[in-house]
Amino acid sequence: MSNASGEPSDTMRARVPESRAKLWFLMEANRWLVAGVMLATFFFALVILGALDPSLIRGTMANKDPTETLFQAFVTAIITGVTLVVTLNQLVLSQELGPIGDQHERMEGAMQFQADVEDTLETQVSPAEPARFLRTIIEATGEQAVRLADTLDGDLSDDEREEIIRFTDSVEENAAGVADRLDDAQFGTFDVLSAALDFNYSWKVYEARRIQNTYGGQVGANANSALDDLRETLTFFGPAREHFKTLYFQWELINLSRAMLYAAVPALIVATASIIYLDASAVMGTFLGLDMLIWVVSAAAAISIVPFVILLAFIMRIATVAKHTLSIGSFILRDTEGSHKTGGD
Repeated sequence: MSNASGEPSDTMRARVPESRAKLWFLMEANRWLVAGVMLATFFFALVILGALDPSLIRGTMANKDPTETLFQAFVTAIITGVTLVVTLNQLVLSQELGPIGDQHERMEGAMQFQADVEDTLETQVSPAEPARFLRTIIEATGEQAVRLADTLDGDLSDDEREEIIRFTDSVEENAAGVADRLDDAQFGTFDVLSAALDFNYSWKVYEARRIQNTYGGQVGANANSALDDLRETLTFFGPAREHFKTLYFQWELINLSRAMLYAAVPALIVATASIIYLDASAVMGTFLGLDMLIWVVSAAAAISIVPFVILLAFIMRIATVAKHTLSIGSFILRDTEGSHKTGGD
């Protein structure tokens, strides 16, 4: 989605052609809330289906084959899920394991990137915390955009000057909003990545290059220098965001693995107990006008799928973020209005 001038919107919600509620559920909502909603939906769906024909469950349980088959499948799925957890842990650990030469190269790369940022921003030591590091880069782009607007000179028409000022105002406004959100953000939560996704740096890199190629000889030496600094600082944001996104994905995969392992044991106990002990004579009576057997079978089935629901809740966020951050730099994967603009990541 773009505004009337063809500039793509800054926020992820506005750029993505999906409803706000859907995007909030996929990305912003607490993962435990998402898992709880899906689990409650599954449970009450089974209860409602049982209420539509309350006599069916007793007949099914008298035969018992369908129920045994269901919970046998759950036992198999839970054990398979634990195997998947081990695979995920191996995937995460594989990024951390390696000979000392590889570790040294990783260290040098990280230190060199920080040194490059410090040289460009003319600061002695860049912040160590991810949120503060990103905020430093973003605030610098806002300051450089202001300097560019203040130093515009040379042979520019009113329309050309207005076009450049519109760009600098957009950078300054976006930078200020995202920097405020990063102020109290803590790595390990989604807040850092969520704020970073709302800094539409791809379009800004493209637009800075286009303005420099189109008007570089007309804006004056000081403005050209400011434009150079702005473009270079914007190019630092891309790899920094991708690096912290990768670390966040690893963090989430570790949390997912632990949560699935914790949930697998009670789910396995319930599924196994349902196969061994649950039959039509084991549960009698009614609750809220429904056969207690409906409630018990529905609850046992819901508990048995807890590991799968947790997996689904976490993977939905990771997959959604990955989809909308496939490109790095000025390559843009969505269409926007305007003859010279092709989108924003």
